Amino acid sequence: MTEKNKMKPTKKQLFKRQITLSEIGEIGQQKLQNASVLVVGCGGLGSPIAVHLAASGIGKLHLVDFDTIDATNLHRQVFYSLADVGKPKAETLMRFIENRAPFTKVSFSTKPITKSNVFDLIANADIVVDGTDSLPTKYLLNDACVLRNKPLVYGSLYKFDGYVASFNVAQEDGSYSASLRDAFPKMATDVPNCEEAGTLNSIVSLIAAQQVNEVLKLVAGIGEPLTNQLLIYNSLQNSQLKMKLQRAVTKEEIQERFDNETYFDASCEIQNPDWLISAEELKRIVSDTDRSRSVEIISVLENLQTPFIVDKEIPIQKLNIEELNIEASKKYVLVCEKGITSYNATKQLKERFPEANILSLAGGINDY
Repeated sequence: MTEKNKMKPTKKQLFKRQITLSEIGEIGQQKLQNASVLVVGCGGLGSPIAVHLAASGIGKLHLVDFDTIDATNLHRQVFYSLADVGKPKAETLMRFIENRAPFTKVSFSTKPITKSNVFDLIANADIVVDGTDSLPTKYLLNDACVLRNKPLVYGSLYKFDGYVASFNVAQEDGSYSASLRDAFPKMATDVPNCEEAGTLNSIVSLIAAQQVNEVLKLVAGIGEPLTNQLLIYNSLQNSQLKMKLQRAVTKEEIQERFDNETYFDASCEIQNPDWLISAEELKRIVSDTDRSRSVEIISVLENLQTPFIVDKEIPIQKLNIEELNIEASKKYVLVCEKGITSYNATKQLKERFPEANILSLAGGINDY
C-alpha cells in the first residue's frame, strides 16, 4: 500500500460535494460536525441511517440495539455480511462506520432501551432517530422526547408502506410540533412487525433515506422538515400522501401516560424456560410417526417455511383464544421464525389455559 493510500482525507476532501451545495456550505457542514445523534435500532432502518449520517459528517453517533445479526436480516440490512451473522448489530455497525467515517465519533449500547434508561440515552442527543421495529419502543421514544424537548425523526414500515415524520420539533413561537401521540394516540396491539408481515428490501432503504434527509435538514436548518405531518409512501404504486397533524396531546397527558405505561416489548423479555421446547426435542417429536396423536404443531405466522409439516396455521393477529379447542391430553407446539411471536402467543394461551401443555419453539425455525 502506498503512502498516498494510507493518507487520511481532510474534511474538505471528504465533504467537498456536500459543501459545494450553497444551502450547506462550510457553515452547514460545521453544524453537522457539531451535531450528536442517537440512533435506536440498527436493523433495516437504523443501519443505513447511521452509515449515511456518518458519511454526511455528523460528529457524534450513539447506536442502540440489543439484537444480533441473523441470516434473515441480510436481504434488507445491507451493511452486514454473511460473516457477521451472530454478531451484535450495534457493535458490528460501529466497526463499519469507524472504517468509513474518520470524522465521526461513534459509540454503541447493546442493552434494550427501557423506561429506566431512556432519559439517560437521549440526554446528550440533539436529535433522536427511531429505527426500531417495536411499537412499544416507538411510543417510549416519542414520550421521552416530548418530556425532554428532543426532536424525534420517526420511521416505520408495513409490508410495502413506509411512514416518516419529524416529531416534537421546536417552532419559532416556542411551541413544539406534533408527536406520535397526535397521529396515533393509543398504541395498537394487533400491528404485526416485519417478522410477522414481511417487508420488501427497497421500501426499507427508501424510508431510511427519508429519515436521513430529515436529520440533515433539521441539523443544517434548511428546507422544510416533515413537521405537523406524516408522510405515507407506498412502494408498489410509487404513491405518497401527507397526513396533516396538529399538537393536541399535551405534555402533561404524555407525562401521565409515561408514568402508567410499561412499554413492554416481548422481544426484550427473558423467556420462561418452562414454556419452551428445544429444537432437539421437537426434532425427536417430528421423527416419531405417532406424534400426530398427541402433539399438534401450530405456525403463528402466515406462509412460514418449515422443515416439517405443521398441523395448523393461525397467524397471531388472527388468534381468537376463546374459539380455540384446547385438549388436555395434547401437547401444543407453537412455531415462528425467531421464537418471539410464538412465545408471545404461548403467553396469551397460558393465561387462558394455565394447565394446558403449550410450548414455544426456542429460537424459532432459524435455530431449528
